[in-house]
Amino acid sequence: MSRLPRWEPENPQFWKETGSAIAWRTCAITTFSLIFSFATWFVMSAVVVRMPAIGFKFTTMELFWLAAIPGLASGILRLIHSNFIPVLGTRPVVSISTIIKIVPMIWLGYAVQDLNTTWTTFMIIGFLCGMGGGDFSSFMPSTSIFFPKRLQGLAMGIQAGLGNFGVSIVQFVAPWIIGFVAIGSIAGGPLVFTKGEAVKGAIEVVKDKETKVVTDVIVKKPELAAVIEVVRDESGQLKDVVLHENDTVKKIKEEVKKDANGVITEVVTTKGVKLEVTRNPAGAITDVTYKNVVKKGMWLQNAAFIWVPFLVLAFILSALFLRSVTVPSRGFMGQFEILSSRNRASTHTWNCTITYICSFGSFSGYAAAFPMLIKTLYGGFDGAPDPLAYAFLGPLIGGAVRALSGGLFDKIGGSKGMHWTTLGQIGGALFLVFGGYLTPTSVEQFQGFLWGMLWIFLMSGINNAATFRQYPIVFAYSPAKGAQMLGWTGAWAAFGPFLWNWLIGLSIEKTGNAEMFFIGIAVFYAYSWLLNYWYYTRKGAERFDYGNGGGTWWDKLSDGEKDRMRQIDLGKV
Repeated sequence: MSRLPRWEPENPQFWKETGSAIAWRTCAITTFSLIFSFATWFVMSAVVVRMPAIGFKFTTMELFWLAAIPGLASGILRLIHSNFIPVLGTRPVVSISTIIKIVPMIWLGYAVQDLNTTWTTFMIIGFLCGMGGGDFSSFMPSTSIFFPKRLQGLAMGIQAGLGNFGVSIVQFVAPWIIGFVAIGSIAGGPLVFTKGEAVKGAIEVVKDKETKVVTDVIVKKPELAAVIEVVRDESGQLKDVVLHENDTVKKIKEEVKKDANGVITEVVTTKGVKLEVTRNPAGAITDVTYKNVVKKGMWLQNAAFIWVPFLVLAFILSALFLRSVTVPSRGFMGQFEILSSRNRASTHTWNCTITYICSFGSFSGYAAAFPMLIKTLYGGFDGAPDPLAYAFLGPLIGGAVRALSGGLFDKIGGSKGMHWTTLGQIGGALFLVFGGYLTPTSVEQFQGFLWGMLWIFLMSGINNAATFRQYPIVFAYSPAKGAQMLGWTGAWAAFGPFLWNWLIGLSIEKTGNAEMFFIGIAVFYAYSWLLNYWYYTRKGAERFDYGNGGGTWWDKLSDGEKDRMRQIDLGKV
């Protein structure tokens, strides 16, 4: 039987005899599924940083858009998912939403193997990857319904924290899994990966200070004087820079083996040099770089295919062992009563939406943008860091601290945790701006940038754990609305990857750096902090939450006042 005939988690005897075992089993299975939902949601952010190196000619802004589009999809889909659990139940929603995610994973795995795949096609695939973020607004309401209020911070903190490990896992696993034949020939052959590193002191590039056009190239190493030719036109203007070969300087070559159908079956690792000449739309040279280059095989498709068997396993577990709970509900339209004026629901709905964008919107936004942000700000320096060698650290820290701190806020209150961590996020953003880490002049500044970003991940992760405790308390008069609120706020915050990538990319495109974005986000954090302080944290706040020890606004109401709020919620008063 898929639906449980009785569910009373606030009843101590029922919880001890029946409820606890079912609730924790449900939490375990849905958390397992959520890990791979998040992995599929963020797989595009791990893939895009490697796409230029295998031959895709997309602009920096186009790459930011590819990392952003799953966030746009997840936000839209969360608005839909936020209605499902109270109406349809946990079992069918989690099972179906898990298995359909194999579609974008298989499509992406084959699309990256064809260099003729268009940017538009990848945008469609990226949108479908957003399904992995969309169903979060079904997972959290489910857990909210299954657990009593005193354990909701703990349970949802564990689920969201461990689930968010999927972000870190995909960015950690990707650079390793794409290095060998992990799945077999059915997944396709290797792709040619090209990695180049500028040779320090090889050449000196002289540019016009106003136009930024290269006026001269000076060869600094004597052994290169015979192979680097500076070509000028009749007027003496720089026309081209050409690399020749000799016995010691060899241009990079590509050596591949193909089958009868022309498909690459093996990529022979080769080493050589390359002279990279960059031109503006008018054809003038804007940069020249002499690089040591390596070409080798890469199986980028593995970054997508690897999640398919885990999704299938999660589907089987969900279909076999999950159950659904019937809660008071008035259908799909009734779910939008959180926007009504009853019990000042709309005011608190939008307050919670802002604070959740501040917490989870930040976490998911930075997680999606982090690899491209590293590549764009620090990728041009000699000895530039590999984005995927560091990108997983932020989501790992944010996810771990979320799982560990959920129980703390059951004790002290969610609003207090949000109060201090939002201040921490403001401090992190200002540190990056005023420390000069967003306008670096050398790769040595990367360590400061990394620590600043990891601090923001830490603060946003703890902040997010606090919200799981607070929102059901804000809507304590209606468990269904408390569950709906988690889905609703999660939907808006899921736009984080889209908004963060778009706005960071826009800031870089317009100003050459990301300072404009981080100044703006600090202002937004300050507004979120003010809302949380005024409505939920200060002494005498309208719906304060001081934890199980200090009590909540709902605990202070009389039985008559509580019953009146419930009647108002049902439209009977």
